Amino acid sequence: MKLKRGDLVTRKSYNNDTIFKIMNIKNDIYYLKGVEIRLYADSPLEDLVKYLNKDTLDLTDEIITPTLPEERNEYFYLPAKILHIDGDKEYLDKCLEFYKKKGVLAIGKKISEDHIYEAILPLLKEYKPDIVVITGHDAYYRKKGSSTDLKNYKNSASFIKAVKVARNYEFSHEKLVIIAGACQSNYEELIKAGANFASSPKRINIHALDPAIIATTLALTERSKEINIINLLSKTKYGHDGIGGLKSNGLMYVGYPR
Repeated sequence: MKLKRGDLVTRKSYNNDTIFKIMNIKNDIYYLKGVEIRLYADSPLEDLVKYLNKDTLDLTDEIITPTLPEERNEYFYLPAKILHIDGDKEYLDKCLEFYKKKGVLAIGKKISEDHIYEAILPLLKEYKPDIVVITGHDAYYRKKGSSTDLKNYKNSASFIKAVKVARNYEFSHEKLVIIAGACQSNYEELIKAGANFASSPKRINIHALDPAIIATTLALTERSKEINIINLLSKTKYGHDGIGGLKSNGLMYVGYPR
């Protein structure tokens, strides 16, 4: 089997559970990036299977977003504004496409994970979002030791620093909703730092769109309505194992007359 950069593959040793794109090949090692899951990996050729069914890659139509009231012709709606900061441009573009498809105003910025904390304050002041998403790539290195030690994570410490800057800018969890983390991030410390929602309670991988699903649901739910957090988390790829957070009300204003 001949494989090249850009090909889609799965790994036999993981029961072909994740679709990857080949990003690089060096010394017979294939360096991979998850198409849907925020994950980097590497693999020898013999463990790879070429993936051909590209029609299954777009999951956005399967994601349920809130239904606006039936009196739409009489009322008007102002969904919340989202600032999405992502360490990965491909995943950022997927999320921005999703927001657009759902009719939500979102500003996207590609910033490497270790520099988000430096860039976030000017962006918050400029765009004044209702929701800020802080995501990209992360990993918990189990072989290094305890899950409570931030040194054992790829980018959790950087995400936490960014969350603290954002929460210091706006103390209220209701006025600025913060959604933070990526695959295997330190959930507890992100929540303690001030995030409303964070990954990952079970230190597992998350879908590229999971932060956007949370943000969109909040943006399209009326302010007077409390969101069922169990139902909300069930919309994400791995449910409450992948993302958790605080009970929240919606952030959309409803006006009359249209």
